[in-house]
Amino acid sequence: MSQDLYELLGVPREAEPDQIKKAYRRLARQLHPDVNPDATTQERFKEVTRAYEVLSDPQKRAAYDRGGDPFGGGGAGGFGQGPGFSFTDIMDAFFGGQGGGAGGATGGGRGPRPRTRRGQDALIGLEVELAEAAFGVTREITVDTAVTCGTCHGDGAAEGSSPKTCETCRGHGEVAHVQRSFLGEIRTLRPCAACRGYGSIIPDPCRECSGDGRVRSRRSLTVKIPAGVDDGTRVQLSEQGEVGPGGGPAGDLYVEVHVGSHDTFVRQGQDLHCRVTVPMTAAALGTTLTLPTLEADLVRGKAEADTELETTFELELRAGTQSGAEHVLRGRGVPSLRGTGRGDLVVSVAVETPTRLDARQEELLRELAALRGEEEPDGAVRAEHKSVFGRLRDAFS
Repeated sequence: MSQDLYELLGVPREAEPDQIKKAYRRLARQLHPDVNPDATTQERFKEVTRAYEVLSDPQKRAAYDRGGDPFGGGGAGGFGQGPGFSFTDIMDAFFGGQGGGAGGATGGGRGPRPRTRRGQDALIGLEVELAEAAFGVTREITVDTAVTCGTCHGDGAAEGSSPKTCETCRGHGEVAHVQRSFLGEIRTLRPCAACRGYGSIIPDPCRECSGDGRVRSRRSLTVKIPAGVDDGTRVQLSEQGEVGPGGGPAGDLYVEVHVGSHDTFVRQGQDLHCRVTVPMTAAALGTTLTLPTLEADLVRGKAEADTELETTFELELRAGTQSGAEHVLRGRGVPSLRGTGRGDLVVSVAVETPTRLDARQEELLRELAALRGEEEPDGAVRAEHKSVFGRLRDAFS
């Protein structure tokens, strides 16, 4: 190699190390065999790489500046015979990494893996009644999760001992593997097999947790279910999940609410729906019904009922109520999860037609039919939909 090394890289003799590295990266991207596979370009790439190997090493650069042989007599034909350079230098040229200097065994490494890591989140299901979901409830739950080992307090070592620095990687968590190629010695970093990349070894693991720093434990927690939750809602309990390896911080615990079915009410969003069945005579003559509210479930079975809760309500049915008629009671539904207002209670009326009549009842009904001219009804078929004016006319007729 007769050409001046500084000229090969296109930098002045007083160039700083960063300037030399940037120049090499630029040239390596242009001359790499994968980009320009011809023989002339490959030879040029070797010369540039050799120049960078010298000028990036302070001792070799000083020897070269004094006019000496930085390769110790290797000459131009000794390419790749001197101390190799790290593979991270080649990767830096293409990806702009922060690898170490030439010849560094661990330059640009990631370092040892931490033994202490955050734990995973946990999920548990909780069955609640409709009233509990609507108005909120506080429950005691039992969870089985990993907790910090009480014997070693999370470090994984037996009492009286402690983790030791790995002698193989000397605490780096990585070891260099060297391969020879046309570029010289290419060094790559791999996790240390002796310490599994942690940089330290536990010579005497804790017998309670086998060195993991955590054990399984069953414990009780109090969870507050807010008012207005629906089926599938998840309540988050921060840092109540699985403790991480090495006694790391715990993840979160999520309580998934499952709402059971109700004998009377069906929930649709914030609204409650129920159906009441009344005899034909009550629907024709009108009546007043006393019906239970959802709040009645909160005091059922308790010795002392909350007098502030309205457990019943009066529903007035006008004379001539038809089957399928709906009555909407505002503000008697489910409270909003955001704490603003409540939904409605929708009561649907079903008129029950008698199926068994004795002689006297049948006689009275026939007499009523005769009085109303309904002995032979025409069974007229009408369209289900009506105009606004048609519905108004029917309402006033």
